[in-house]
Amino acid sequence: MPRVTAEHRATRREQILQAAFRCVARSGFQGMTMADVIGESGLSAGAVYGYFRGKRELLLAIADRAIGSIDEVFHGLLGDGAAPHPADVLRAALEALMAVGDDDVDLTVVTVQAWAEAVRGGEVRELLRPRVARLREQWAEVMRRHQAAGHLAADADPEEAAQAMVGLVPGFILQRLMLGDLTVESFTRGVRQLLDAPRREAVPTPPGA
Repeated sequence: MPRVTAEHRATRREQILQAAFRCVARSGFQGMTMADVIGESGLSAGAVYGYFRGKRELLLAIADRAIGSIDEVFHGLLGDGAAPHPADVLRAALEALMAVGDDDVDLTVVTVQAWAEAVRGGEVRELLRPRVARLREQWAEVMRRHQAAGHLAADADPEEAAQAMVGLVPGFILQRLMLGDLTVESFTRGVRQLLDAPRREAVPTPPGA
């Protein structure tokens, strides 16, 4: 039999993963079954199980694909000690997230499904928790460098700022899916305007006020 090349295996794995994206978008993480993925992929059961031994491995691969795309953004923008503007990092992260998937599925829909399942606890939460924690630490590094460059108040807490930045991703996705009038460009312009707003000294409260 001809040897299966690494390229062929990568193509087959991607075919299965894209089928899983479509199944999750339709049925949610809990509703997705291996039988659904097998049917959607157009491959045999043996072929699918040759790449993913079960639903848990598929869920992990879906989470890693979505968050891994954002990981690459951080690694690229934070290389060589760079201090990119947080709005630029956010824009690149959102663009990377939206680029995952194929023409038949919007990965942001899959992302919302993942959050919904994570709120319920169980396996999906345990799969996502360390990955979201890693994203928050990466955002904290962005904010530390932003602060060191003099663009964030010296008394600000980069860890708290990172919590806010992580929260902007679901905020963008939910507005985009529900209202339909949001773009990455308009959203990140708004974030930049907020972050770059001039800082004013606090006005002392008059005695007896």
